[in-house]
Amino acid sequence: MTERSSVDRATPLGQLIIATQTAERRGCGVSNEQRSKPGRTGSEAGAPAAGAALVPAQRERSRWRQRISTTLALIRANPTGRLALKVFVAITGAIIVTVGIALIPLPGPGWLLVIAGLGVWAVEFHWARRLLTFTRRHVYNWTEWVKRQSLSVRFVIGSVGLVFVSTVVWLSLKYSVGIDVVAWVLGHLRPR
Repeated sequence: MTERSSVDRATPLGQLIIATQTAERRGCGVSNEQRSKPGRTGSEAGAPAAGAALVPAQRERSRWRQRISTTLALIRANPTGRLALKVFVAITGAIIVTVGIALIPLPGPGWLLVIAGLGVWAVEFHWARRLLTFTRRHVYNWTEWVKRQSLSVRFVIGSVGLVFVSTVVWLSLKYSVGIDVVAWVLGHLRPR
C-alpha cells in the first residue's frame, strides 16, 4: 500500500507541487517566484506547511486552466524555458497591443485587443498585471457609476459616445481611405 501525500494530486496545488518536484528531480532549478505562489510556503521546496488545508470556498479552476498552470510551471522550472517564455510572451503581447492600437481609431475591437495584449503580458510581467488590474477596476467602477445614473443621464452618455465613435469613423475614412461619407450623403440629399 502506498502512502498518500497530504496534498491530493487532483487539486491545482497538488499538480503544481508535482510539476515542481519533477522539474527539480530532472536537475532544473525552480525560481523563488514559483516557490512563493499562493498556498505554498517560501521555506519548503514542494510541500505545503503542516496543517495547511486548501480553502473549500475557493472556486475550482477548470481543467484546461490547471493544465496551463502546470505547463507554465514546468517551462519556468528550466532557465532556458523561462527565458524563451518571457521572449514569446513579450513578442506575442506586443503584436496584439500594436494591432489593437492601430484599430483604436478604426471601427473594430481596438481597446479590446489592447486589453487582451495586456492580459498576455500579465502572464509573465508584473507591471502588466498591475496595469491590467488598474484598468479592470476603473472600467468596473465606471460601469457601476453609469448603472446608478438615471435613464436620461445614461442616454446623454450613450449619445456622446455615439457621436465620438461616428466622428472617429468619419475622420478615419476621410483621411485614410479618401472617402468623405458626409459629402457623399449631402450630395444624395440635394435636389436635382
